[in-house]
Amino acid sequence: MADLPLSSVALTGLSVAITRPLDQATRLSRLIVEAGGTPYGFPLIEIAPLADYSAFDAQLHELGKYDWTIFISSNAVQNAIPRMLNLVGQPPATLRHAAIGPVTAAELTSLGIGPVLTPQGRYDSESLLALPEMQQVKGQRFLIFRGVGGRELLAESLRARGATVDFAECYRRINPQTSAEPLEQRWQQQQLDAVVVTSSEAMRHLLNMTNNGQHAWIRDVTLCVNHARIAELPIELGLHVIVAEAPGDDAMLQCLNTVALLKQQRH
Repeated sequence: MADLPLSSVALTGLSVAITRPLDQATRLSRLIVEAGGTPYGFPLIEIAPLADYSAFDAQLHELGKYDWTIFISSNAVQNAIPRMLNLVGQPPATLRHAAIGPVTAAELTSLGIGPVLTPQGRYDSESLLALPEMQQVKGQRFLIFRGVGGRELLAESLRARGATVDFAECYRRINPQTSAEPLEQRWQQQQLDAVVVTSSEAMRHLLNMTNNGQHAWIRDVTLCVNHARIAELPIELGLHVIVAEAPGDDAMLQCLNTVALLKQQRH
């Protein structure tokens, strides 16, 4: 489907829950309102500081022994770079930098960190690992900036290629919701058509709170996700899922436009 101009996207009568952290849902919420829809913030991920930064700070003092840094997300940049600049200043000039996607790379650049290697097209660990610079890495040392926990694919693959990999964990993710009852209530009031989920962790929280996707309301709404990996489990469970054709808010708006068209056809 060819992308419509944003001004042509019509979400009239569409109610959308957004599960991102509230401060990361601002632009998408505005776009939904401008297109005639109703957004509802229901964050399933909240970014919280670490209780103790001593281990992270010690790693910042050791930056000189690494060849590469990799930043997993904007959250990693926001929680690491200001602290780095305050504690040790600019990283060594010999240190190379990579990011999973262009938004993360742009944040690094805005803080004076660069140039930044990023994949093109798809923005995930697999795409970064496919880049030529990530192939012959035997003997190189990588420091991956991320939150506590997360996928291990990137580190495992680089280690398999002979690299040494450490994690610099600089924040933690928590689920601020105790149940999905607010979403169910909105659905019962016919005020919920779609749920935007943009991380695998948020999807796990959503499925855990709905008896593995068995609640009636989640089987009736459409889940809009931004990566095929996030769609895998809900599709296996028989839920309605649409994958946006690209990352970013504009592509998610196109995804929601599809939901609106399907809703019109049903009525």
